[in-house]
Amino acid sequence: MESLIFDQLAFARKNTLRILEGVTESDATRTPENFRNHILWHAGHIYLVQERFAFMLHGFDAQLPESFMALFAAGTTPLTWTETPPSMSEVIDRLGQQQQRIQLALADKLMDKAPSPYTTSSGFRLETIGEFLNFTLYHEGMHISTIKHYKMLLNL
Repeated sequence: MESLIFDQLAFARKNTLRILEGVTESDATRTPENFRNHILWHAGHIYLVQERFAFMLHGFDAQLPESFMALFAAGTTPLTWTETPPSMSEVIDRLGQQQQRIQLALADKLMDKAPSPYTTSSGFRLETIGEFLNFTLYHEGMHISTIKHYKMLLNL
């Protein structure tokens, strides 16, 4: 089961990176009409949530710049940003390295209980590290779907 989760995480991330390929820095920060966020926000949010669910919520060291919580946490929007965000290329680099770090750090830990169970905003309860990682597959897919729609709306 462990290799299945890590294989699925790698597969999802490979597709995420493929979808982000070719998105320019300026296009990444264009917000479609009647929306609150842009492609950069969604990419940064994917990274942030996976860092939280893989590392932070279990007391493990995360690689999360201090500004990412203010920029990319749920409920945030570039419409109210007061600090300079990372570049799209920086976020893509972080996304590209994240899966390998997760696998190296969490191999043989997927059945371990989290320090505290967590109930997602959609009402799903997570109790083991593997359950947290598995949930990020759904989360990433949801945001990739949004990025695909944004690309269509922005004619990218």
